[in-house]
Amino acid sequence: MSDIADSSGSVDAAKYRQVLGHFPTGVCVITAMDAGTPAGLAVGSFASVSLDPALVLFCTSNTSSTLARISASGKFCVNVLGEDQEDICRVFASRSDDKFAGLGWKPSANHAPRIDGCLAWVDCDLHQSVDGGDHTIVIGAVTDLGMQHEGGPLLFYRGGYGRFAV
Repeated sequence: MSDIADSSGSVDAAKYRQVLGHFPTGVCVITAMDAGTPAGLAVGSFASVSLDPALVLFCTSNTSSTLARISASGKFCVNVLGEDQEDICRVFASRSDDKFAGLGWKPSANHAPRIDGCLAWVDCDLHQSVDGGDHTIVIGAVTDLGMQHEGGPLLFYRGGYGRFAV
């Protein structure tokens, strides 16, 4: 028996977060337009799935109200945040009613908000949603993508934000 799980197989949530927090992740904001209103959420779980066809994924909590709005839209944009965009990440990680207040953005080709100053962006059609326990794994079929500028990524590590140094 490991020291993380009890006899029922339940994992100690605090230890789980502590250990997995030692894996640094990039930070993205997933955006969509839902009935003409922008929606978005911050994620630290974004990855490439396949080159042919071009597929990416992100994961978010099943309780996210934004997930339902992205699903209703059927399209989304992944905005890869730069090291100078921690404030944007914090807004999109919150439950704020208007996460786009004062934020510069333009509609992408699929009409989802493309955040000004992000490092890169990936437009997607919703391809599939998969049950992932208390999270949903959202797979997107890439329809367009690009870079806005070169710069360092915003990273999340051990409960805090950081920068990448070469």
